[in-house]
Amino acid sequence: LDLTSLYPHIQMQFNISQGLVGTRPPVVKPDPKVLQFLGEDGMRKLISDHYDLLRVSNIKGLFPPTDEGFEMAKQHSADFFIQICGGPDYFNKNRGAPMMVGRHADFKITPEARKIWLESYIIVLSKLDMPDDLKQSFWNYLDVFSIWMINTAQN
Repeated sequence: LDLTSLYPHIQMQFNISQGLVGTRPPVVKPDPKVLQFLGEDGMRKLISDHYDLLRVSNIKGLFPPTDEGFEMAKQHSADFFIQICGGPDYFNKNRGAPMMVGRHADFKITPEARKIWLESYIIVLSKLDMPDDLKQSFWNYLDVFSIWMINTAQN
């Protein structure tokens, strides 16, 4: 899928690294200036917009089917990203230590599912009025950390 042809306004290169089951490349957290720039409300909107795309994607079955469950998933994800970007530790307080690999173990996450998840982020990040260096910092985290979540070989 060539997103730049579908979304010609995308200026940055959002490269998706190859990921394989069981690999754990070193991860660098996003620049805290991402959260400073967006604020908590902006981060929650970014995550909400991302989830709204996922809800109609080919991986929608990986997410809660009810509106209530889906909104809770958005909140948990936003809490995680706020925390990982240097904000308050909402995730730890509400859910315990992240341990994201374990939390995702029950879901069949293939390299293709990861690619769809990342492509949805490309769409929402490209629409953000945020400096490219901050987008790149957030993207680099998403790209590498998402490799950790792959737990199922491609079909």
